[in-house]
Amino acid sequence: MLCLYFCNTVFAHKCRERKRLAEQENTAKSSMPTPPIISLTTDFGLQDYYSGALKGALLRACPEAKLVDVSHAIRPYNIVQAALVVQNAYPHFPEGSIHVIGVHCAYSPDFRYVAAQASEHYFIAPDNGVLMLMFDRVSEARALPLTGGGIPAIEAFAMAVGHLGAGRPLEELGTAAGPLVERIGLRPVTTRSRIRGTVIHIDHFDNAQVNIRRETFELIGQGRPFALYFKRNDPITTLSNHYTDVPAGEPLCWFNSAGFLEIAVNMGRAATLFGLKEEDIVEVVFED
Repeated sequence: MLCLYFCNTVFAHKCRERKRLAEQENTAKSSMPTPPIISLTTDFGLQDYYSGALKGALLRACPEAKLVDVSHAIRPYNIVQAALVVQNAYPHFPEGSIHVIGVHCAYSPDFRYVAAQASEHYFIAPDNGVLMLMFDRVSEARALPLTGGGIPAIEAFAMAVGHLGAGRPLEELGTAAGPLVERIGLRPVTTRSRIRGTVIHIDHFDNAQVNIRRETFELIGQGRPFALYFKRNDPITTLSNHYTDVPAGEPLCWFNSAGFLEIAVNMGRAATLFGLKEEDIVEVVFED
């Protein structure tokens, strides 16, 4: 009798565990778009075979996947630009999408790649600080195993996409990553009447994006008049709502769709005109 009781108990436990795993897998699958959507952001460029090799490996791992190119023109090793691009692109994708970030992928034995979940999306990237530039925290991160064959980044990305694209849980992928690498954030320096920021991105239209967000500007400014100083150019003292608020060829500053302060020229090229480049200092001074 005792043996029968024990067997029944074990059987019941196994049934409950199978049911739990099935429910977990179904939940993961239900949150994944059909077919799986994979966005690609890399510094691989288009003149070489790297982006093509990446796409081929991803499709072998997940043949039903829908691949979406965000950008393969991230400047080499520029994780700040990569973070800005992905941070402003991924919210427009369906929840459950997988976002591959192939920027500054080092080739060293101790370098690792991770998969993480944040804001109901999955992110696969090198552990070089790019994810922590995008998020204050991620709900879970997994370190991806590497076999040492082929291109490590492509191998890691394909393995993770095959796993997640099949609807399998993130926690069954690789091993717990622990703390991720952090880099200095995109935060400006503030005082009671000043915000000191830097140019963090020059876009395709030659607009200069500054690491000052609207909420920071409003918190420090409290509605006071201001002057925006950059290089040796005349300061801008008016905040615009649209490029067309000023005549063609005139400078302006406004908060763009990403929520960052931007220096622009209506129908012109601000960075070239004013000699602005990434990491240049920009300062907002409010009247006392």
